[in-house]
Amino acid sequence: MLEDVPVHGSRTDSRSSKQNAHQRNFSLDFRHVTGANGPPAGCGHQRNRSLDSVLQRIPEDMTPTSPEGAPLRMPLEVSAPRLALPPEVPTGSDDSGIHTPPDGNDEERPPPPAAARSRESLDSGNPEDTDKPPDPPDTPDTIVDPPPKTVSASETSRNKDFLLRLFESKLFDMSMAISYLFNSKEPGVQTYLANKLFSFPFEDVDFYLPQLSTMYIEMGDVADVLRPYLVYRCKQSAEFSLRLAWLLTAFGGDAKRSKSTKLKDSILAEEIRPAARRGHHRSQSDASALRLATPTGRHLGDLASGRAFDSGCLCGEQCSCGAPRLAPQTQFLNALTNIGRRLASVADKERRNGHLRAELATLDLNLPAKVWLPLHHKPHYVLRIPPHTAAVLNSKDKAPYIMYVEVLETDGHEALPPRLLPPAPPAPHSPPIRHTKSEENLVPEWPALSLYSALDDVDTGDCWSHYDEDVTPQAMLYVDRAPAPDSLSQVSAISALSTSSCGSKESVAVGAGEVRRRLADATQAPPPNAFKHDPADPSATALKESWESKLDRMRSTSPYGHYTGWRLLGCIVKVGDDLRQEMLAAQLLRRLQALWDLERVPLRLHPYEILCLDKESGLIQPVLNSVSLHQIKKQSGASLRAWLALEHGPPTSEGFLRAQTNFVESAAAYALTSYLLQLKDRHNGNILLDSAGHIIHIDFGFIFSISPKNLGFESSPFKLTQEFVEVMDGENSDMFRYFKILIFRGLIAARKHCDQIIHIVELMRMGGQLACLRSSSAVSSFRARFHQGKTEPELQSLVDRLVRDALHSISTRLYDNYQYYTNGIL
Repeated sequence: MLEDVPVHGSRTDSRSSKQNAHQRNFSLDFRHVTGANGPPAGCGHQRNRSLDSVLQRIPEDMTPTSPEGAPLRMPLEVSAPRLALPPEVPTGSDDSGIHTPPDGNDEERPPPPAAARSRESLDSGNPEDTDKPPDPPDTPDTIVDPPPKTVSASETSRNKDFLLRLFESKLFDMSMAISYLFNSKEPGVQTYLANKLFSFPFEDVDFYLPQLSTMYIEMGDVADVLRPYLVYRCKQSAEFSLRLAWLLTAFGGDAKRSKSTKLKDSILAEEIRPAARRGHHRSQSDASALRLATPTGRHLGDLASGRAFDSGCLCGEQCSCGAPRLAPQTQFLNALTNIGRRLASVADKERRNGHLRAELATLDLNLPAKVWLPLHHKPHYVLRIPPHTAAVLNSKDKAPYIMYVEVLETDGHEALPPRLLPPAPPAPHSPPIRHTKSEENLVPEWPALSLYSALDDVDTGDCWSHYDEDVTPQAMLYVDRAPAPDSLSQVSAISALSTSSCGSKESVAVGAGEVRRRLADATQAPPPNAFKHDPADPSATALKESWESKLDRMRSTSPYGHYTGWRLLGCIVKVGDDLRQEMLAAQLLRRLQALWDLERVPLRLHPYEILCLDKESGLIQPVLNSVSLHQIKKQSGASLRAWLALEHGPPTSEGFLRAQTNFVESAAAYALTSYLLQLKDRHNGNILLDSAGHIIHIDFGFIFSISPKNLGFESSPFKLTQEFVEVMDGENSDMFRYFKILIFRGLIAARKHCDQIIHIVELMRMGGQLACLRSSSAVSSFRARFHQGKTEPELQSLVDRLVRDALHSISTRLYDNYQYYTNGIL
């Protein structure tokens, strides 16, 4: 049954109704759908009706305006418009604007489903911004300027309708949303698109978080509409809060009263927290709720206390005690970056490794704790950092170091170690001192520990365990006879004792046989093809060990290895370098790889996570099971093809052919990427080879318009040496032709989606923060390298010329020689 219903207005008699003076600001005025001469008769109180609800009432095969200007008709059975907010949250009036998360005692809404689509009004306001000036006069042309006289009203309405249909189509994704948000100057469109963010999956929005942060810093009008979404996500996740604060720190200026500075300070001051939930918390018992003590976290940041990362939280999973939520994590990362700053003052590379392990051993005394590695996206907590597995990387000026961290993933139902649990409540009518023997309730006043001194005088009895009354003679044997030839071993022994006795439910009963077995495993014969110790590069031996053998060895010796959620993660801490350009390059690599996968082009990049903590420090995800070409040539003395034969078998074997194919597909991917991004500083120390034969480029500090010392010495489009061609069986081989075909197909696929890549770079130009984008021609040259105007035969000729120029480039050989004579890089 159909019933005639006008799109706007009420169903009253047109003769008795009159135009309502309450006209809210319409960013995209859809009153034209009822006629060019104004609203039809019978149109009453004009509220901000959702535009997409209007769209639902317009059939697909029908234009918005009828020729006679009569009101449009629609079937009565129309599905209700979907909102960006979940249905559990009250939506308020139809002109309430963007709905922000509830504050105070209101219930927090659950994360929006991935398939949801925003149905908010295009002209809704921003209730979160209290400093926003009052609304302009309510006239139809308040926001949208009237079209030029040469453009008809019907054409303007048709363009607006097309824009709305695009926003609500299934093809509209986060890439298009952020592009329109950056380019649009109409406040209503900006508000609509910011509200649209609620409907996208979190991972899609998080990919563009650097661009969103940059727009929040540099574009005041966009900052107003982005704030509700950012505040909502900060209330949902502590990790998102810190990531946003770090990006605002890295790209923000020095203005103390700017909107970005205010938001960053609010996040770090923990003024933006999840709303307190009503009702009884099952994670906190009634007895523990009777405690008079409140969490203080007074030992935060004090590594000598053993509780440097303990916030004093008394709750379980749902915290309601007011303990610091972000401070333990910030103190943990500050401790890691401070180690890198102190290592830079040590000149000798061998001594750097000793200092690094002593520092990590002191930090390990404060673990386990409810802190995490931001490079790993699954929920987890850090259990321990084995000091003997860390190593300082080969660097001339800085001291980046790699470490391996044992974590416990918490998305399962496995119980946490005791130290990560809240303290047990005291029994009623019992002396409280009797029930504070657990080390979770007692904060030992440990003596201050010197970072590089022996720890013989540390009284380990101060660290009470849950089972210290049942310590066996075997455990005392392990404590007393642990091998400690130097201060580092003593620190490691104390760390092992503290983590095993204070962080595990089982009693510490390690016999002498177990100690001998662990020592034998640690000193067993090295595996075949293992690297020799190199004083000039102490990290070579640590990086050559396969990840599988490292994982098995460390799990067997870990006191937490029996947990099913136990994982081993790697992390590179880098201090003194600007990682913002590398973060942009890694973002572009992930986008290129996604596009090639979409177009089914077998090109293989290896994007890795880069996290900027500020303008000169950050974390880098290490590439596992890989060594640099420099280390291969220095340790083996063989060519690259000979090394692949040594690792995978003779050239006719299946293992070698598989590694050769991986080499060609990855070499072609990085060749095309190097050409598009103009990668420089491509010496053999910045090119890795993994255990499967893939080529992997690292260190993207010089891209687009900059080069080392701004000399522009590397004129080759990408690095292609005779050694690479030798792995491909020569210039006349099928593998070499396959290499050129892959570059050609990859360029066509990238050109097809080049707008998704270019606008990532355009957004990061704002503010002039990145040196690689300060040139006025950086973006235009980047766009020109996609060659959108060339035909496919012309592209094929271009690829042949690029490969020929790269193979016979004199600058590549000269730069490799320069790196050898100045830095010893082969």
